[in-house]
Amino acid sequence: MIMEKRTPMDLMDDIYSLAYWMTGSETAANELVNRTYLNVDRKTPEREVFKTFRECYFDRFDDDMSLIVPEPCKPNECLEEPLRQRFADIKLSVLLSEIPGLKHQDISKIIGKPLETIRLWLSAGRQALAEGLFSFDAPFLHGMSINKGGAL
Repeated sequence: MIMEKRTPMDLMDDIYSLAYWMTGSETAANELVNRTYLNVDRKTPEREVFKTFRECYFDRFDDDMSLIVPEPCKPNECLEEPLRQRFADIKLSVLLSEIPGLKHQDISKIIGKPLETIRLWLSAGRQALAEGLFSFDAPFLHGMSINKGGAL
């Protein structure tokens, strides 16, 4: 469980690292951190800071998420938006686990998905990371099944 003792200021390095890994740019990361901190105050609980970060990411960078969607998905405009968000959430799930060290249950509450889905996403995301597919210059989860048992 998240120990609600870390303040938003205590989380700033983690938020910046998440922002950098999600955007791939120092400028975009700084903008995302600034947007996040404009929407929290010094008493905002840790989990809410991460939820706010996620919301700010999707509000601002939704149009730029095509960087993380595999090429075969792009022609189908009907599925593009849900896939973009899904791939971004998978990436964010792995980063939340690895950077601030959040537990699966906390990630589930931040992302708003069932715990079992988060576990599957973490497994798939870590596999992609190990295979070098989880980077700024390679499409995320390229060649991997998008719908693994209905959870992805």
